[in-house]
Amino acid sequence: MSDPAGEAKLEVKQASKEAKESENVAEKYSAMTVSKNSEMNMGELASVFSAVPTHKPVKKQIQFVEEKQEFSRFPTKAGRRSLSRSISQSSTDSYSSDSSDDETSPRDKTQVNSKGGSDFCVKNIKQAEFGRREVEIAEQDMSALISLRKRAQTEKPLAGAKIVGCTHITAQTAVLIETLAALGAQCRWTACNIYSTQNEVAAALAERGVPVFAWKGESEDDFWWCIDRCVNTEGWQPNMILDDGGDLTHWVYKKYPNVFKKIRGIVEESVTGVHRLYQLSKAGKLCVPAMNVNDSVTKQKFDNLYCCRESILDGLKRTTDVMFGGKQVVVCGYGEVGKGCSAALKALGAVVYVTEIDPICALQACMDGFRVVKLNEVIRHVDVIITCTGNKNVVTRDQLDRMKNGSMVCNMGHSNTEIDVASLRTPELTWERVRSQVDHIIWPDGKRVILLAEGRLLNLSCSTMPTFVLSITATTQALALIELYNAPEGRYKQDVYLLPKKMDEYVASLHLATFDAHLTELTDEQAKYLGLNKNGPFKPNYYRY
Repeated sequence: MSDPAGEAKLEVKQASKEAKESENVAEKYSAMTVSKNSEMNMGELASVFSAVPTHKPVKKQIQFVEEKQEFSRFPTKAGRRSLSRSISQSSTDSYSSDSSDDETSPRDKTQVNSKGGSDFCVKNIKQAEFGRREVEIAEQDMSALISLRKRAQTEKPLAGAKIVGCTHITAQTAVLIETLAALGAQCRWTACNIYSTQNEVAAALAERGVPVFAWKGESEDDFWWCIDRCVNTEGWQPNMILDDGGDLTHWVYKKYPNVFKKIRGIVEESVTGVHRLYQLSKAGKLCVPAMNVNDSVTKQKFDNLYCCRESILDGLKRTTDVMFGGKQVVVCGYGEVGKGCSAALKALGAVVYVTEIDPICALQACMDGFRVVKLNEVIRHVDVIITCTGNKNVVTRDQLDRMKNGSMVCNMGHSNTEIDVASLRTPELTWERVRSQVDHIIWPDGKRVILLAEGRLLNLSCSTMPTFVLSITATTQALALIELYNAPEGRYKQDVYLLPKKMDEYVASLHLATFDAHLTELTDEQAKYLGLNKNGPFKPNYYRY
């Protein structure tokens, strides 16, 4: 018979010996400090791990502690808020939004750059070095725009141009601004969205001497103050406008009509801004030529479609951490932005509905496998609503009242008019900020609806956008400015024009090298047969890509 007591003593002795060996290994390993200029000898490394015992592990019983002693099953309200704030700091907030606890408005600060200049207003000029690295990273994926800069900077096609710009201020926009400066232009810049500015990038531009007036989290009053500071400055008067949304154009037209009459050209890149330009033209009040970049092929197909197809998911995931497989989603509008959003969400397994006013777009949605509905037909059971129309009051207060608990609503259009957010700011509803750009709107019965970015543009307010696609748009904008500024008198009248097809093709050709793509060339006989120039343009203006 075996002796249980003897076996127990033997196991204790063996465990004691193993523990002592482990301590010796730890001491030996910790003694080997490796300096930055030396590497551990492979023999030394082998000797350490050869000393590790290869005995059979001792079985231990896992001890479970009662749940109430370890954690509260339902965390307190304060605990939930603390958790979501810690998550948001790592998943959604940028360096610019959490790098400083200073809540002082930039308008109340006196800042100077390293050269003593103070003609700017940004969150913190000390972030310039970090912002410069962001710009340098963006340049790596904007080779076409950099190529245009190198080709044209000796000719200075924008010498004498004084460009006032109102766009999203991101690292990619900074590459565009510095390209325009390299081509001879003087630039003053502000933001077209109160949430999309990258503070560190604005600081980097200010450090380089660009008068920039923007910071993330501006108030409405700050927004218009920044625009005015760009336009109204002593000894400088703009002669070109680059706009995104039409706010800058509207401000100059209303506040400074004499300046507006002397503008040589306007370049507009958004649906909303183009719509406002056509309204001015129709009313006979547009006294300068304008270029509609939004409807150029390189903007519509690449920025609107392919960019939104990726950035919609980036914005939604960063802010909500929601799994979209099986979720019921309504995409309002099936233009290029709506097409991109719908395709992305369908690929994740979401059940996607589409609302449309245009029968052609509606038929496209049907052929792409989406059910076209009226919003009121599905409002009570959908999980997510995404607006992409450029219109106003697409989602009304009555519809928001009927949405189910936990549903989400956001906007991918330029303007914040698509969701009736103003109607939610009433005494009976409670707003709870749960993380950056995420609000819970709480009804009296406890129902919560999640509102992202306060109804403003989701992808640029809550995430970032693919640099390569923005290179296409920025190159298009730069060429449109060059064309309008250098056009002989009489080529463009006081109206809204599309970018010439030849320029669209040139922008596309500049970006093909990234993919090592090689175009086939027409023979003389083929060109004659088609009635085309061998060098393009290859499609008539009415062609739909």
